[in-house]
Amino acid sequence: MEKILIQPDICDGCLDCEEACNQVYGTSRIMVREVEGSFYPIICQHCEDAPCKLICPTEAVGEEGIDEAKCIGCGLCMMVCPFGSIAIHERKAHKCTQCPDQDTPACIKACSKRAIALVDPEKLKLEKQKQYLERLSGMGKKQKRSQFVNILTSNTRAKKVLHKEDSR
Repeated sequence: MEKILIQPDICDGCLDCEEACNQVYGTSRIMVREVEGSFYPIICQHCEDAPCKLICPTEAVGEEGIDEAKCIGCGLCMMVCPFGSIAIHERKAHKCTQCPDQDTPACIKACSKRAIALVDPEKLKLEKQKQYLERLSGMGKKQKRSQFVNILTSNTRAKKVLHKEDSR
């Protein structure tokens, strides 16, 4: 199953993804939150042992989303979601379904920065393993850094750590 991958380092907080989802479903199933100047899109991660599914007293939460006919809007699913990706709107729970009736989810189509993508986790894992093995075997490109660059990088990291401790 493909999953939606979000890259917060690319997101600029334009909220186009929220608007696109809102147009399709009447309420957005993706939420963008700002933390210290960085933007983080929050979306259902479709957990294998989903706590929202386990706690739902009416069994409204399923593999394909939330059955609005069964949902009583109690909010238990929202409270146990480890990502905070479930919203209650008009006394019904809503979470991302990855737009199963569309070829590409609405949020991905709307994202001009390409901070959101649909990926196959198994393929992504295999690609990362391949890159790692190439580095181990020496077949990949090695980047030599001069001692000067290493000193600058270490100095910058040390200053960041000290700055964090001073601000506490």
